Order: sequence, then structure tokens, then C-alpha cells
Amino acid sequence: MKQALKLCGILVSLFTTTIVIASGVAHWGYEGHEGPEHWGELTHDYHMCKEGKKQSPIDISNTKLTNLDKISFRYTSEPREILNNGHTIQVNMKPGSRLKVAGKTYRLLQFHFHAPSEHTFNGKPADMVAHFVHQADDGQLGVIGLLFRITRGKSNATLARLWKYLPKRAGEKKVIASGITVAKLLPKNTTYYHYSGSLTTPPCSEDVNWMILQNFVEVSAQQIAAFSNIIHHNVRPVQALNGREVEAN
Repeated sequence: MKQALKLCGILVSLFTTTIVIASGVAHWGYEGHEGPEHWGELTHDYHMCKEGKKQSPIDISNTKLTNLDKISFRYTSEPREILNNGHTIQVNMKPGSRLKVAGKTYRLLQFHFHAPSEHTFNGKPADMVAHFVHQADDGQLGVIGLLFRITRGKSNATLARLWKYLPKRAGEKKVIASGITVAKLLPKNTTYYHYSGSLTTPPCSEDVNWMILQNFVEVSAQQIAAFSNIIHHNVRPVQALNGREVEAN
């Protein structure tokens, strides 16, 4: 029962479609008394944001080289809809896409964006990141971090097709036409950093399997500006490692 309630809370956080997540659940944000430093005080449901010891994001600097299992991506389905939930721009996927790593299969539920990235690298963020949120049959979440770097004179073709549907108002969503291949967003080399962390938004649930791709993909400054002009700030500050190791291959 406790596991089911925990999972329910996670899914509410993942699939919110309005600024207010649900009746009776505290409204959170990124500034002022609703900002990240106060999330754990807004409601007991968010207590892990304050009390958790395996929180995300983190700064990635010292890593342990290891023989990490290769990620097998099977992103075969298309995006269903794109929505502005007041905290980010989120793309919900049709069923069918998945990844497999270390013998475990995770289904791709959605991906969303932060600009700049929430994880930092030797103290510096990437220009933007997409978090691809997956769930295994046992309820565990696996999140792929896809880093974007501004490249002068270059735009991201797949992102350009998604951005045609950008919803500008909180709570607005749009159905996406067929023909967009999400797998084309991924770099050819999918080596990654790995550690155990949490959701970076309330309820900050832990035991999330983080896999952050080491290789950047190109994006134009105009494409990031199109996002930032709608979602002005959605970055949680980095959290303490508390003895955790970050693995790299």
C-alpha cells in the first residue's frame, strides 16, 4: 500500500497539466515563498525535498570510471501531445517507446525541458536539457538527461518540428501531428553518467535511476529563447551528494 501511494504521488507530479497539480496539493514554483528552498515546507507530501539524502540535481565533477551497461534505445512511437503545465514544456508520448539497461526495461512516458540544465558539470550548466522520464514494471523511474549546447548557425531539426506546437499559456496543450521521430534527438554516442537520485520537482521522490548522456546535441540560441520566453525559470539548485558516487563509462 505504501509503495502504491508513493507511486501515485510520483505520477501526479509527472502528469500535471495545470499550474495547480491537484486539489489539496500545495502549489509550488521556482521563486519566492514557493521556490525550491521552501518546497519541503509547503506540505508534508513534499518532505523529501527537505529531508531526502539522495536528491537531484547534482554537480557532476568527480566521477568513477566503470563498465556501465550500454543503453538500448527503442524509441519507436511518436509524440502524442505537447503541453505547458506552468513549470515546463512537456511532450507526452504514445505507448511503445522504451529503453533497456542492465537487464531492465523502462517505458518512455514523457520528456520535458529545463533551461539552463539543472545538473551542472564542474559548476557549469548546459544551455538546455531534456529529461526523458521512463518507468519500469516495478514502478522505478529511469530518467535520461539529454544536454543541448548552443551552436552558432545551427538549429536542431527535430526540436524545430516540436517547437511549431509550443503552447504559450499554462494549462494549454496541443495535439502533435505524426511524422516526428524522437530518436533523432539523441546523439550517436550514448555514453552516460549514472547515479541514484530523485525527481527534481515536488514531491522530490528518491530512488530515480539517472542516466545523463555525456555528448551534447546542437541547438540554436533562438530555439532556446523560444522556450525561455514562455518558461522563464525552471531550475532547481544542485543538491548535496551525501557520499554518492557518479559513475561514467
